[in-house]
Amino acid sequence: MSETAAPNDPGGGRASAPAVGRHGDMLRRVGGGVRYTDDIHLPGMLHAKIVRCPHPHARIVSIDASEALAMEGVHGVVTGKDMPIKFGIIPWTPDEYPLALEIARFVGDGVAAVAATDERTALDASRKIKIEYEILPYVTDPHEALARPEIGLGKRGDSNLSKHVALEFGDVDRAFQESDVISEADYFFEGSAHAPIETHCAIGHYDNEGLVTLWSATQVPHYVHRELSRVLQLSPARIRVIQPPVGAGFGGKSEPFDLEFCVVKLSMITGRPVKILYSREEEFYAHRGRHPMHMHFKVGAKRDGTLMAVDAKTLIDGGAYSSFGLVTTYYSGQLLTLPAFPSNYRFDSTRVFTNKPPCGPKRGHGSVQPRFAYEVALDKIAVEIDMDPVLLRRKNAVEPNSTTLNGMRVTSNGFAECLDAVVEASEWDDRRGKLPYGRGLGVAASSYISGTNYPIYPNEMPQSAVQLKVDRSGRVTIFSGQSEIGQGCDQLLRVIVADELGLDYSSVRVVSGDTDLTPVDLGAYSSRGTFMNGNAALMAAREVKAKLREVVAEKLSCPIKKITVSRGALCHIDDPSRSVDVTSAIQLAEAKFGTLGSVGYYKTPTLGGDYRGGTIGASPAYSFTAHVAEVDVDTETGEVRIVKIWIAHDCGKAICPVIVEGQMEGSAYMGAAEAVLEEHVCRADGMHVGPSLLDYRIPTSLDVPDLEALIIESNDPEGPLGAKEAGEGPLHPSIPAIANAIYDAVGVRMDHLPFTPAKVLRALRAKAAAAGSEDAAE
Repeated sequence: MSETAAPNDPGGGRASAPAVGRHGDMLRRVGGGVRYTDDIHLPGMLHAKIVRCPHPHARIVSIDASEALAMEGVHGVVTGKDMPIKFGIIPWTPDEYPLALEIARFVGDGVAAVAATDERTALDASRKIKIEYEILPYVTDPHEALARPEIGLGKRGDSNLSKHVALEFGDVDRAFQESDVISEADYFFEGSAHAPIETHCAIGHYDNEGLVTLWSATQVPHYVHRELSRVLQLSPARIRVIQPPVGAGFGGKSEPFDLEFCVVKLSMITGRPVKILYSREEEFYAHRGRHPMHMHFKVGAKRDGTLMAVDAKTLIDGGAYSSFGLVTTYYSGQLLTLPAFPSNYRFDSTRVFTNKPPCGPKRGHGSVQPRFAYEVALDKIAVEIDMDPVLLRRKNAVEPNSTTLNGMRVTSNGFAECLDAVVEASEWDDRRGKLPYGRGLGVAASSYISGTNYPIYPNEMPQSAVQLKVDRSGRVTIFSGQSEIGQGCDQLLRVIVADELGLDYSSVRVVSGDTDLTPVDLGAYSSRGTFMNGNAALMAAREVKAKLREVVAEKLSCPIKKITVSRGALCHIDDPSRSVDVTSAIQLAEAKFGTLGSVGYYKTPTLGGDYRGGTIGASPAYSFTAHVAEVDVDTETGEVRIVKIWIAHDCGKAICPVIVEGQMEGSAYMGAAEAVLEEHVCRADGMHVGPSLLDYRIPTSLDVPDLEALIIESNDPEGPLGAKEAGEGPLHPSIPAIANAIYDAVGVRMDHLPFTPAKVLRALRAKAAAAGSEDAAE
């Protein structure tokens, strides 16, 4: 669908649509009525292409764009020298230029960009730009990166170190000495890509008044706004960032990217709007996907099932740039201490740079990989001590209203109920270990944050805010800076406000993702939307609600405490026939108080441990999840077919149950895909092995297992109406649950992802060979 939007169109491609029942604009989306960034066409708009480095590590000797600029239809070229200021999502680690200034650090690193009248001309012109490179030594393996510090990818140029974190809680060595059983093994999690249907797209327009408007398929309009201002040396008051509906993100659009700077700079040069749309190949090279991690885990326990200690050493392949890497390194250890954990813990995590596409946050940022290793290790412990792995987790579960050993405050906790739900639904007690050979069940559990404790850049301002405009017609408009990326956060706000004020859902509009029209929200990342933006909306709605109750109480000549809100009216709690419809109540309130509106905001309390890095991983609330997976292993081919996954997730309160179920199923689907199919792999020379959806394997509709979502509600005391996150937490357990189910099915451990047929066959043959050796010895 293509439409034309004028540069000063207030909606800018993100027009606020009326609700369609309780499910918001879902019908518009499935009916093709949503206008994405690439559907926006501005008068006089140019198209641009980025020229990317073909080498894994190279010095840029010279750039000659004269031949490209001489082409008919070409209007401008920019290089790194036009934008010589580094940027980065984490303020302590800015290490990228919008276009490589002197050194390109991976195959696909942007070096120049050219704008022309159409995309074909821009592509042809990009091939006419002559770039001379000096090839530099490179490294594409994290172990080699440690061994070859002279490559100099680190901040000081004397190592390839990105970040190192080492923390210890309790007496780990003594706890291992007191352990009866120890599971110790190496685990590997291959990197994976986000593979959104919509690739990155951005449009920049620098108008005659010197005002910049950027339309971008981003998850973080506010952070993009900040970095545009800093890098391009423009006042933030002269920049507007609009986020049209996004065709999926999964974390891959949660930081600034080269195209956003390039379209604005090219527009400043040419005086015309400029669009860049990534090709699918560019999407794979831009990456920011799941980090490959090499993990060595040692877990000790008593024979009665008491967990004693965990010692984790992790090597993280960060790719060429920092991205969220500082946080990733902490998350690889800090987020492991829930829901079932011992009282002694040590982790040592090292993130190194390599000359490969940069890694970043993908759904369940930084914690999916260690969760796989830990939950498989727990299963091994359970087998060793002959204990049901469900019981092992129950015995060591962290209690509600407690503090973890690394200082994370826990409020609500529905973990026990999650275990109950999947055990009952899967008939665990009757079926585990009793299915025919090749068929098995596995269990795993996890926990995740409901937003990060602090904003990415330090400040004392709210992390999320909402403004309500109340019209005398009975219509309410919510202005929110949140980022709707398909997860349903616009609809969440609509439901919260409509229910508080007694309105029909179709009477509530949502305007979001526009830095000119909406208050600041930090973006769609770290599962923060429900908790933080939801609380802000609830605060704003309750301010209006208080005024409505006051005027209705006066109208009915009764105390305010006797007035309650129902759908469509405010009525006397003891005599519902005495009521005032909502529209009339709004008019009464406007007559008394003047034009109606309100503001709500959310700011986290002080949280986290009292040590360096103790706030990273701290959250106002944690979700809890348990999965049981059933698999069918073909022992002749090694193929693992995931039959079904039961997903129990403690979301606090399901304000929009259909959306919660969708998030739970989508998370488990993504985890299942990473378990058996997905791997983002580069060759030794830095080239991607298959940067296309033909070569990068993701499940089709025929590959998706049966998924059963089991909502658990623990009613968090600080969440909006008791709600917590449901967008990322439900992913984590699916991968180790599948690994544990494979063991139950055929008796082999799969410690290296993904579980391809070749790996499964190797494990089966090794098992058979070992059994043959034992028989021969006897």
